[in-house]
Amino acid sequence: MTGLSSGSPKHEAPEPLEGPVVATITGGTILWFVLFLVQVPFYGWFDDRDLTWWVWTCLAGAGLGLIGIWYVRKRDAAIKRHAAERQAQPPAA
Repeated sequence: MTGLSSGSPKHEAPEPLEGPVVATITGGTILWFVLFLVQVPFYGWFDDRDLTWWVWTCLAGAGLGLIGIWYVRKRDAAIKRHAAERQAQPPAA
């Protein structure tokens, strides 16, 4: 018996796609906060229907987005710092 093979061919994982991550997270955070602000005047309507979680979900999304912005900015800076360090090193023999 040859083992438990799924029969599908094995491929190497592709390189991760890098894009404007900081801008994407910032845009999403702004969107969550705007949605929160739009819903606040209608809080009574949401409360009457037991749907206040919609309002608080938007605020939580904005708060978590702030953490995400901090994280991706640090990540982006670390990637750039690593690339600069690699270029500054002399090539190996």
